[in-house]
Amino acid sequence: MSGTERKPSLKERFMSLFRPQDEEREDIHYRGKPMRRLLEYLKPHRKVFILCLVLVLGLTGLELVKPMIIGQAIDRYITGESSEILQEEGREEWAPGERAEERFRGVLTAGGLYLAALVLLMILNRSQTLLLQKMGQDIIYEIRNDLFRHTESLTMRFFDITPVGKIVTRLTNDVEAINEVFSNILVKLFRNVVKMAGLAVIMISLNPRMALYSFILLPVVAALTLVFRMISRKTYRLVRTRLTALNTFLSEHLSGMKVIRIFGREQKKYDEFEQKNASLYNASFREMMVFAVFRPGIYLLSVLALMIIMLTGGREVLGGAITIGTLYIFLQYINSFFEPIQELAEQFTTLQSAISAAEKIFTLMDTEPDIAEEKSPVLLPEIRGKITFDHVWFSYTGREGDWVLKDVSFEIEPGQSVAFVGATGAGKSSILNLIGRYYDVQKGTIRIDDTDIRLMSREQIRRAVGQVQQDVFLFTGDIASNIRLRDESISDEEIREAAREVNAARFIERLPDGYASRVTERGATFSAGERQLLSFARTLAYDPAILILDEATANIDTETEQWIQEAVARLMRGRTSIMVAHRLSTIQHCDRILVMHHGRIRESGTHQELLARDGIYKKLYQLQLS
Repeated sequence: MSGTERKPSLKERFMSLFRPQDEEREDIHYRGKPMRRLLEYLKPHRKVFILCLVLVLGLTGLELVKPMIIGQAIDRYITGESSEILQEEGREEWAPGERAEERFRGVLTAGGLYLAALVLLMILNRSQTLLLQKMGQDIIYEIRNDLFRHTESLTMRFFDITPVGKIVTRLTNDVEAINEVFSNILVKLFRNVVKMAGLAVIMISLNPRMALYSFILLPVVAALTLVFRMISRKTYRLVRTRLTALNTFLSEHLSGMKVIRIFGREQKKYDEFEQKNASLYNASFREMMVFAVFRPGIYLLSVLALMIIMLTGGREVLGGAITIGTLYIFLQYINSFFEPIQELAEQFTTLQSAISAAEKIFTLMDTEPDIAEEKSPVLLPEIRGKITFDHVWFSYTGREGDWVLKDVSFEIEPGQSVAFVGATGAGKSSILNLIGRYYDVQKGTIRIDDTDIRLMSREQIRRAVGQVQQDVFLFTGDIASNIRLRDESISDEEIREAAREVNAARFIERLPDGYASRVTERGATFSAGERQLLSFARTLAYDPAILILDEATANIDTETEQWIQEAVARLMRGRTSIMVAHRLSTIQHCDRILVMHHGRIRESGTHQELLARDGIYKKLYQLQLS
């Protein structure tokens, strides 16, 4: 298995239960109390939860009563002396046949009570299960909504450094992992504790000495449970960490499958996947080993306790200290006493896994946006489109040595068209990102209509700024939904009008289903030019006051180039327009051109003015002509 993680032997896997793994040492875990935060989601559903606890009390009581019905039936009607029955019935003598008939009726009565208890158990159990499952799904729905809403509020810096697969894992696998906490675990924990307490009380009341024999192995059970808890939490964290790594790998490489095939790296990527898959396999096997040691251990202790009761109880029956019915009750109770402990093993497994998932969920929820919005932001009655950069310094990392923009100042009047040109890495696209406040500057001020954008509502800014990028992203759905982006305030007629204005209607109306035509992921079935036209239509439908074109006319096919040029001209009409383009022929008509070099504005003027200066712009222009 070249290049992959070796599958360890069974002995190595067992010994690994007691050794920390690399991910355990390096991973930074949530420092708060995840269980307490999970229980906060239970508060709105507390009435349902309390009702479920009441049902649990009824269920537990019925389970405790069942062995007593049979035990008393054994003593009274099967092995009981006739004198006892005569005394209870207040009669001096029975005829032989009458005695047998009366005992048979007693057995039938006991059987009827036992059947009634089973039916009532089924009804209560079904009611509890339905209520718990409904409550659990409601809570998971709320958590997933809260998590996605918070993820949407995070800034672009977070998405720059966080793999998509990691976020997807938090929203899907990790959220689903805590479902059992609300739909099963909490109530079962309560049920098992109540059941064990009830069993202990009844056993002590029946025969304290027999109860003492029954509980003699409890210290061993407690020690084994403590060891299991210490090991299991680290194990489940490791599984969640490696599952996240695998999902991140899949998300990235499935999106980049075309590149993998172009360069013939299928085997190499398969080896990488196999290594991550083996890591998850080994972590999951380690989790299974933890459970495989604990559950059989508890079962072995329950068998030993049963043997102790049979030996001591048999001696007590032969000595006349207890009845056979009492021995039967103790045998049933000892099984029932260890059954909750065995269930606790399974519940520990799920609970530890859920807590590990909750730690990762709340770590994401506690991630604060890098950009803080004012509690009472300034809302302009109308955005005209004036943009001012006042001595702006900016770095993506926030470190002063990594400046992308250095002391940049300029002003764009409403309705003016301005283009930024320069070599790759000069800072052109960074200026566009700052106008939409996807990042905050470290020094200086950016103003829209003479108002600092840090004091404005981000929603109003982004509603006023329409940005068309070179890499157009289309969502799965249809053409109409990709233009309106689920904004139902944009009517179908406005969608058609926007498409006609930017020439997108020319190819849309030729499709069999028109605006209802299906769009696959990323719009793979459309050409680059068609995707660009749809992006123009999307921007125009939102009618922004400020238009940003980031290499929007690059990488298009010749057939639709003229359509796009016409669409750009119509989009820019009556709007403040900012363009970034490497092809200087597409920006010659702009009112002003700013030349960027190493994060600074080196030249400013019209196309003709810059050519006359014999500077950076002229060299770029001549380079393209040549």
